[in-house]
Amino acid sequence: MMNRRQLVAAALLGCTQLGATLPAWAQAPAYPDGRPIKLVVPYTPGGGTDTVARFIAARISAETRWSMIVENRPGAAGNIGMDIVAKSKPDGLMVGLGQTANLAINPALMPRMPFDAEKDLVPVALVASQPVVLVVRADSPWKTLGDAIKAAKAKPGDFKQALAGNGTVGHLAGEMLAHRAQFQVLNVPYKGAGPAVNDLLGGSTDFMFATPQSVLEMIKGKRLRALAVTSAQRLAVLQDVPTVAESGYAGFEAVDWKVIVAPAATPAAVVQALNAANEKVLSKPETIALLATEGSTAMGGSPAKAQQYIAAEQRKWARLIKDANITLE
Repeated sequence: MMNRRQLVAAALLGCTQLGATLPAWAQAPAYPDGRPIKLVVPYTPGGGTDTVARFIAARISAETRWSMIVENRPGAAGNIGMDIVAKSKPDGLMVGLGQTANLAINPALMPRMPFDAEKDLVPVALVASQPVVLVVRADSPWKTLGDAIKAAKAKPGDFKQALAGNGTVGHLAGEMLAHRAQFQVLNVPYKGAGPAVNDLLGGSTDFMFATPQSVLEMIKGKRLRALAVTSAQRLAVLQDVPTVAESGYAGFEAVDWKVIVAPAATPAAVVQALNAANEKVLSKPETIALLATEGSTAMGGSPAKAQQYIAAEQRKWARLIKDANITLE
């Protein structure tokens, strides 16, 4: 017969063996365990970021049978939405679609940020990148980027750039060009691309670096003329338009990239699951083709790749903002 000590030891051994073969209902639930995932878009519905977010969310939901829902939380140049994500519970049930402006430009341009883009958020997956297009009115005498720069130098401080908003990639692309080509630019900010394009058409401003979605139809309709794009390669939807780099400014690139981010303490397994879902969607030819129709390029890659890419972009924009003495005043 077993003594008391032997009985306790046997009981403990049985519990240990049972723990190794616990039924599924007694183990930790698999992410997301039927719960909806919120994808926060830090801008208003209908814009470029919102369009990409809804497309990716729908495709991820279809591929994984998860329920990914887009939630718009606009304001403060994208900072409000990203701050909500940064301060949310790190369980993968609230993630955000960050981009160049709120993760790389704002931290260097704005003196007070509600969150730390490097410490409070973890990159999950790069989604897509999109350049901006330098446009002028169709009746403008400037046929090339060189023409526009020559005109800008001829009237220093009075060459007006229409901005869809302060701190946008379009804003910084114009500042980068002015810094590289050594001319002065007068920024005229608007509350969105619509009013900015309207005033450009009306003659109140001289040029604009605009997203392809906001100007493509007007370029096709001969109301605007595209002089250059800010990507490293030409866009499929604007094959006749040269890049800024090939127009005399080697290495020039300014793109609005989009990346899924999560709160910093999100478990690595959750980050990997979200990354794998994004990779599966971006591997589809139809995804690549659809993104291309709006001037975007599918990105993808590991969380580590996303982190390295964002860090390089943060250094790049911080350097430009410092060297060109760019402020919001």
